[in-house]
Amino acid sequence: MAVLSKIRQRSLLLILVIGFCLLAFIIGDIINSGGFGGPSRNVGSVNGTDIPVQDFMQKVNDYSRMQQGISSTQATNLVWNQEVDRIIFAERFDDAGLRVGRDHVINMYSQNPQVGQNPQFLNAAGKFDKGKFNEFLLNMKTANPAQWEMVERERPNIENQAKRQLYITMLKAGVVATDADGMAKYKAENDKVSFDYVYVPYSTINDDQVKVSDDEIIAYMKKNEKKYEAEASRSIEYVLIENKPSTADELEMRQSINALLAPKVVYNEDTKANDTIPGFRNVENIEEFVNANSDVKYDTTYVAKKDLPLDHAEQIYNLGKGEVYGPYIDNGYYKLTKMVDRKQGASAKVNHILIAYKDAMRAAPTVTLTKEEAKAKADELLRKINSNPGSFAELAKENSDDPGSANNGGEYDNVVPGQMVKPFNDFVFNNPVGKTGVVETDFGYHVIKVSGKNEAVRLATIAQKIEPSEKTSDELFTKATKLEMDAQDKPFEELVKAEKLTTVPVNNLKANDENVQGIGNQRGIVKWAFSDDTKVGDVKKFDIPQGHVVVSLKGSYEKGLLPIEEAKETVLPILRDQKKAELVKQKMAGSTLDEVAQKSGSSIAKASDVTLAAPMITGIGSEPKVVGKAFALGEGKTSDLIEGKMGVFKIKVNSIAKAAELPNYSSYTSRMKTQGRGEVPSRIAMALKDKADIEDNRAEFN
Repeated sequence: MAVLSKIRQRSLLLILVIGFCLLAFIIGDIINSGGFGGPSRNVGSVNGTDIPVQDFMQKVNDYSRMQQGISSTQATNLVWNQEVDRIIFAERFDDAGLRVGRDHVINMYSQNPQVGQNPQFLNAAGKFDKGKFNEFLLNMKTANPAQWEMVERERPNIENQAKRQLYITMLKAGVVATDADGMAKYKAENDKVSFDYVYVPYSTINDDQVKVSDDEIIAYMKKNEKKYEAEASRSIEYVLIENKPSTADELEMRQSINALLAPKVVYNEDTKANDTIPGFRNVENIEEFVNANSDVKYDTTYVAKKDLPLDHAEQIYNLGKGEVYGPYIDNGYYKLTKMVDRKQGASAKVNHILIAYKDAMRAAPTVTLTKEEAKAKADELLRKINSNPGSFAELAKENSDDPGSANNGGEYDNVVPGQMVKPFNDFVFNNPVGKTGVVETDFGYHVIKVSGKNEAVRLATIAQKIEPSEKTSDELFTKATKLEMDAQDKPFEELVKAEKLTTVPVNNLKANDENVQGIGNQRGIVKWAFSDDTKVGDVKKFDIPQGHVVVSLKGSYEKGLLPIEEAKETVLPILRDQKKAELVKQKMAGSTLDEVAQKSGSSIAKASDVTLAAPMITGIGSEPKVVGKAFALGEGKTSDLIEGKMGVFKIKVNSIAKAAELPNYSSYTSRMKTQGRGEVPSRIAMALKDKADIEDNRAEFN
């Protein structure tokens, strides 16, 4: 009883302690899950299904490792699209009760050419062998656990691809076209209408004669909200201050590289006397001299004339041995080039036809010829070529098993010694131009023609990159910094104008973009533009590889209708033409074409044999509404005024030529069915995404 009494006395304290603990637990969970303004633990959600950030970032890392050279933002956006697709389709798979087995998954792997055509997984008949592939996976589990783990992480995606393939196949089976559809298609393509018309273009009314307000544009978009909805976006403008050399810098560099031509006197610490170092023209150790003075190391390769800098090739190629050309500018470098040597037949132009045989190196699984049959075929082709040299290109296209050259006449140009396998190489460089023959290599039998030999030159080139001096770089940095700081107190546009700089506008930047028009990958600028701390009118300097860019945020638009400035590009012409149509109609009074032509100052023209499938009026363009009206009117009838795409029309139908009835329309029906089924994958994906409730937070993690 004493214990119970003490508990009762302290019950209020216990309740408060327990309540405080529960509150702390709830608040902690809210904070951890991104509540109260904290970052979300989910990259987003689709129809209520969360995409956890840890799983998402692991997939991004895996994708980046598999696709070398892809940027983090590109990987993030690609994985996001995959995740959205995965979730919206998974819902459909569940509703349809789709399941896939191991064979389905293996089949998906085999559809990848790197797997399905890999000789490691092919049987004796050249077909994909599931047993060999399974054995490979089992060996990987012990031999390369890290790679196995990546494959296992990817397996659910492969299973989803298999389900998606089944699902799409089911949907395609539901796409049908009836004989009535086929007949309608046939008539649309083959029924023809001819009519006279009077046409007054909208362009006869100047744009300044009709006014379209922003409110009218917004009202139009609201009526077509689905068509003109937009993601959150930003518009910016920037000034690029390039970190490039001044005229004085270039002159100094030219003088510096030009000085390398003449001898130079230097003090020798060892002999305590002056030494004369020969210039580039007379130096004996060319390689050492070039490497000591050039940003590009000495290269002993012989090069053909066509590989020399285009603007300087003639002068360089015609140098005598030991002569020097330059200084000259090429690809951002000041250069001096010296002729070291010239060699005949340094490279060759070759045409060949490869006839592979079964089990030859890299022979495709489809190759079935025996070695003897391949040799006989090569000999026969050689006979044809010798009797008709002009047939080589066509024979190569029809017969060669070398995919790298079959479609260009079997040609390889600028082949250098050692580039090809030895038998091939020896034939080319040990025979004169015009020689033909059959050569055996590990790849099969080659029908070869030596089409040309090229002279090549060996050059020594001193190349020094044209860069701004430290003084110039400092001045450019100061200029950009001052522009940023002054913009805190003065309008950005005025400052830019005073400095005689040029602004570059960039509209419709999205939160997950990384490229900024004109300056490439600038994810930092995009993140700054979308930061909660950045307000319209703010200005910030960014240092980029090209120099410095000073950016001003011009507009901030949340998710909803298109920004008015962007909408003007598409909506304004529509509304303007609608208003112009009313003014044009006032010029086109009359009940006959003659009256309308006289009143409007236009002439009567003819449109002949126009179809619904291709409603083109010569000299005007596509006018489906006008052509449709012509078919609906009937012969001899005159229309009211018709508002077309390019202007206002009045037409009189001369004739409607009905296409002859066909015994059946199966070819048209089949074509419509094939086309409809081909559109299923893209259309279903688009429809599901449009319907889905998608929350996108990836910009927080990218």
